[in-house]
Amino acid sequence: MKQNQGGFTLIELVMVIVILGVLAAVALPKFVDLKSDAVLAATQGVAGALSAASTINYASRSISTAKAGTAAIADCSQVSSIVQGGLPTGYGITQAAAASTGTTCVVANTSVTPSVTANFTAIAIS
Repeated sequence: MKQNQGGFTLIELVMVIVILGVLAAVALPKFVDLKSDAVLAATQGVAGALSAASTINYASRSISTAKAGTAAIADCSQVSSIVQGGLPTGYGITQAAAASTGTTCVVANTSVTPSVTANFTAIAIS
């Protein structure tokens, strides 16, 4: 009676390892460079906070100018004064245009090279 032993040869195992190595070498750089995505997401988060702070400030001051924690906003750079905790270190408002109803302003993350920017909306109110 003849016994059949099944299994993989050494050459088949080596070829599988080589194919997995090539796939890892191609896919790895896509997962390693996550810093740029994280910096962009953080900058967009700060822009969202600035936009939300401006909207809340506008709504609160529309009701009463004596509301604590509100401020008159005349340009984009003044929005940072109403964000709780202020503008984070390494961020700056690069476009300090006069704000009107729904002015688009730019916040920049200057702690990285090149600088990453994101837009936010500032609403002027006296």
